[in-house]
Amino acid sequence: MYRPHRAVLGETLWRQLCSLAPELQRPSGSTLMRQGEPGTHVVALSSGATTVILTGAEGESTLLAVRGAGELFGELSVLDGQPRSASVIAVRPCRVHVIAGPAFKAFVTEHQLLDVMLRHAIARVRTAETVRLELATAPVSRRLASALCRLVETAWPDAGSVPVEIPLTQEQLGQLIGASRKAVGTVISAWRSEGWVQTSPSGGLSIQNLYAVRQQVQRAM
Repeated sequence: MYRPHRAVLGETLWRQLCSLAPELQRPSGSTLMRQGEPGTHVVALSSGATTVILTGAEGESTLLAVRGAGELFGELSVLDGQPRSASVIAVRPCRVHVIAGPAFKAFVTEHQLLDVMLRHAIARVRTAETVRLELATAPVSRRLASALCRLVETAWPDAGSVPVEIPLTQEQLGQLIGASRKAVGTVISAWRSEGWVQTSPSGGLSIQNLYAVRQQVQRAM
């Protein structure tokens, strides 16, 4: 199971890492990291939620992942000197620490964390492979239910059983699970008639019955 950097490093090292830079507030919609820019710094996410967006050669955007508190962004770009491979956008108000590249590399060296960072990167790749297998074999209803459950677990861990507001459009959810907007809309329409979800005028999704959505992951298998 994928774990954020905070869980991998442990609370003590995570706090020490964050102490390298002051905490900043970033509103929803802010760009925390932009694809193609040089790796001059890393961003440690103390609270909030973000989307990871890949922009193609013709300007098309693909939602790769949603990440929550305890994540570190841009570490590989700083370590290998390559440009950012994707953009990171805040979808909830965020508290972040923007840590300069040299300070981050010195921290990694001091605490012998290079192997840890590389293993974490490999874990992300393996998680992505698992998701790709799911996209290739599972029906849209299961893929959507599984994706929503992952979103809640990683970005809204305090949601419990109360309504959860997911600020992603049906088009973005389709990008996340490899389905068309129409296919996602068909599933959401059926769930809405059951009272499990509601849609907002802005295009977001409100999960009213998280238990029922979780059950769809098993029933659709």
